[in-house]
Amino acid sequence: MTLPPLSPELLALVLAALVLDLWLGDPRWLPHPVVGMGRLIGALEARLNRGRPQARRAKGVVLTLVVVGLAWTLATLAIGLAGVVSPWLALMVEGLLLWTCLACRGLVHAARAVATPLARGDLYQARRAVSAIVGRDTRALDEAGVSRACVESVAENTVDGITAPLFWALLGGAPLALAYKAANTLDSMVGHRSDRYREFGWASARFDDLVNLLPARLTALAMWCLAAVVPGLRRRGAWSATCRQAPAHPSPNAGWPEAMVANLLGVELGGVNRYGDQISDRARLGTPTETLKARHIDAAIRCLYAGTAGVLTLLALIILVLEAVR
Repeated sequence: MTLPPLSPELLALVLAALVLDLWLGDPRWLPHPVVGMGRLIGALEARLNRGRPQARRAKGVVLTLVVVGLAWTLATLAIGLAGVVSPWLALMVEGLLLWTCLACRGLVHAARAVATPLARGDLYQARRAVSAIVGRDTRALDEAGVSRACVESVAENTVDGITAPLFWALLGGAPLALAYKAANTLDSMVGHRSDRYREFGWASARFDDLVNLLPARLTALAMWCLAAVVPGLRRRGAWSATCRQAPAHPSPNAGWPEAMVANLLGVELGGVNRYGDQISDRARLGTPTETLKARHIDAAIRCLYAGTAGVLTLLALIILVLEAVR
């Protein structure tokens, strides 16, 4: 049993998966496809990432095609085999697979694990918590630095962990959502600009840029639209400022949710980050009127919920219009 793309039935199944994620998160007893993807990518990278630069780039293209294609194929087969037994079992399998693609509860929990100790002045524990969700060196960060790291992570991962999987799920069900998660996992593991991955991870990074192109911009737009009904957000001028600032971010997509969150909160994101012995100086985003503090993490979480609700509302309206004209 295959649900048609952009259909009310698929919308209902995606909403059910989102409710499960908000309620239960990622239970440890449930085998997670992303873990399997990570192990496969690690094993293939160890075998393929060698040779001359041109050969590494070609092998990286093969890696991307194999991992993304395998994710889509296995999900399609699982749903198809379940459908042979029962259409209801196929729906259950697809719903469970969709559930594993979402990370709303986990992201909110990780952000609050930073905000809670930071609000009570426990900078040591806040640094430890934020180090679990960002790659930069957090050992010398003050309250503003910890808050910035966490807010940036919430903004970027709203797309990677929630709105982009929802977007692709509504276009192609669990197979397309899992193909997206494969692309995202590839980018996080090999899509770096280091000497080891510059050529081998080129295809993974470019493909991840492509699949996040629309979701990132839709998420920023959704945050801006729903900011009118969310307390504590500064909607006026945020859209025009985001359009000006987002292209300055080194990522063609991450700048959109980060710049929008920065402008809605009235703070400045970006700036100097330390990664071991390397220093990264990123473009400043936002129109700052306040110094970053622990309470801005809670405001970023409100932006996360606004972006999620806004993207779902927009896609639901499109589905209803398409259903009406069929």
